Amino acid sequence: MEYPFNNLYDIVVANTDKAPNKTIITEEELKLSNKEFKERIDKVAEYLKNQIGVRPDDKVAIFMSNSWQYIVNAFAISKIGAVGVLINNFLKEDEIAYILNDSQAKLLFASTKYAKETQNLMKKTDVGQIIWVDGTPPFENEKNIAYDTICHPRNNTDCHPRAGGDLDSRLCGNDTGSGNDTLMPFPSKLEDTAFIFYTSGTTGKPKGAMLSFRNIFSNCEGGIKLMKAKDGQLKLICYLPMFHAFTFTATVMVPIYTNSGVIVVRSLNGIKDFKKLLKTLLFSRCRYFTGVPDVYSAMAKAKLPWYFHWFHNVKGFISGAAPISDEVQNRFNKSFRKGELLQGYGITECSPIVSCNSVAENRFGSVGKPFLDYQVKIVDDNMNSLAVGESGEICIKGDSVMKGYYNRPRETAEAIVDGWFKTGDIGYLDEDGYIFIIDRKKDLIIHKGMNIYPREIEEILYTHDKVGACAVIGIKDKEDNEVPVAYIELKENEIATEAEIKDFLKTQLATFKQPRKIFFVEKLPRNAGKILKRELRDQILNERPTI
Repeated sequence: MEYPFNNLYDIVVANTDKAPNKTIITEEELKLSNKEFKERIDKVAEYLKNQIGVRPDDKVAIFMSNSWQYIVNAFAISKIGAVGVLINNFLKEDEIAYILNDSQAKLLFASTKYAKETQNLMKKTDVGQIIWVDGTPPFENEKNIAYDTICHPRNNTDCHPRAGGDLDSRLCGNDTGSGNDTLMPFPSKLEDTAFIFYTSGTTGKPKGAMLSFRNIFSNCEGGIKLMKAKDGQLKLICYLPMFHAFTFTATVMVPIYTNSGVIVVRSLNGIKDFKKLLKTLLFSRCRYFTGVPDVYSAMAKAKLPWYFHWFHNVKGFISGAAPISDEVQNRFNKSFRKGELLQGYGITECSPIVSCNSVAENRFGSVGKPFLDYQVKIVDDNMNSLAVGESGEICIKGDSVMKGYYNRPRETAEAIVDGWFKTGDIGYLDEDGYIFIIDRKKDLIIHKGMNIYPREIEEILYTHDKVGACAVIGIKDKEDNEVPVAYIELKENEIATEAEIKDFLKTQLATFKQPRKIFFVEKLPRNAGKILKRELRDQILNERPTI
């Protein structure tokens, strides 16, 4: 497929040339025009290259909350040919350190609110400096840099555009010697790696999926076709965490790619922020809205005023990142008579969106048809194609399929066979080409759109002195969310409590990965030495404990 751009900076230049004063990023009262967006990118990119020495193909990590700076930094990293590593900001120190070491990152952008999680990273990794984005660096030395310094190394003038899009003229002058044309962009091509998104593997250790510009742009083009949008008409709200491939591609890249505009919501924390999101949705007049099942469940339960249903402009509510239950879909459809709930399917290694239903053709129970020229086939264990209606592993081929796992040729070769990516998900195709998913990777737990791989938790549990054997599985809680629970077989003559095990895990695992419940058993079910998780799942179903 042909694409109008070769890299991210090409998009920024084209948008600026076409409509320099058009607002491309909105964050509360703050507005950033295409021209101002480009100026911010240019200044950050110049600082990274000339002051820090970042070079093409260097890895630069981002561990931040949603903000306009997050987007500027991602595009600036790309301008100089470096590769952005977008890190889950729910992770704890050791988990972050692993990703930084595995990706060989040399520099980190961080939000000051994460000082606790990042304070020891320069001791544990090769990261030489941290740029603190939204405040004074929490640690005082030359390795901790204030973000404002990037804009004005000489006088440290503040680098924030003012409300209403009026940018202080001092911020964009040539007093730093930068100028708009001083630093030529690195000539990245479609096949070059744009970003690395980490996704856990069956071994329990996260793997970095290398996504090229071609990969990401193919998803953008797919979104345009799905939503039948013309340039400038695909403004979207970004409120889910930007580190997630679904969020970054669907709600950051698509509206910028189409010169439409992204509305940034920093975070959702309780009912007050949820109401604020709905108010933003109402007044933004967005024609499409992206979310995860948990959000749509909350929207369906919420007592919304009559005028919201009457005046909102949404044609399609797109659901991704996790399967949506029939119950939630039925409840949402009953509450929202205006606007279709469109279930989609994606996986990080496919940039990430593979398929989605459309407003015109919304097939209940399906995750839609494949985007664009993506090919989908259902195969047996020997990679033989299966007939329509037959269930097997879903395989994907096309411009969305990642370049591979960073520094993991063996795992890449196992995952991509003759150009086909083996998803590990089980499903079938109907006679019209719609994808239906009936199961997914046996051990994968998806909690509110976040992937949790049991092996990662199990490996940490095995380091506890009292644990002899363990198994982690996912079950549904009373709110229909999938949560991890752990079964533990203690070593002989050992005694432990649930609180003791949970305290042990607290400092080593992100909160969303921590088991909701710990079950102690005398013996775990085994077959030839292998723990039988299916029996544990059956036991849970029979006992139906309250989680």
